[in-house]
Amino acid sequence: MRSTKPITISLPADLLREAERVAREEARTRSELIRDALRQYLTSRRWQRLRQWGTETAARLGLKSEVDLQRLLDKVRTERRKAPE
Repeated sequence: MRSTKPITISLPADLLREAERVAREEARTRSELIRDALRQYLTSRRWQRLRQWGTETAARLGLKSEVDLQRLLDKVRTERRKAPE
């Protein structure tokens, strides 16, 4: 079974020319270049969503600084040590 699946995409002519130029400069195929670009985009998007979640969580918990975060962590750790097992 094939590990890749061909797809068709449409690109503006100038973007295609630039992609072809970069692929030649890096001795890669267009497919390799586009796969790498998509991987980088997806990774960036995951990190962006994680940062957004962190920002929303910090706001919900009233955390405005690293000092606030450290105070919360210390409190949670102390409560866990006190909890019966």
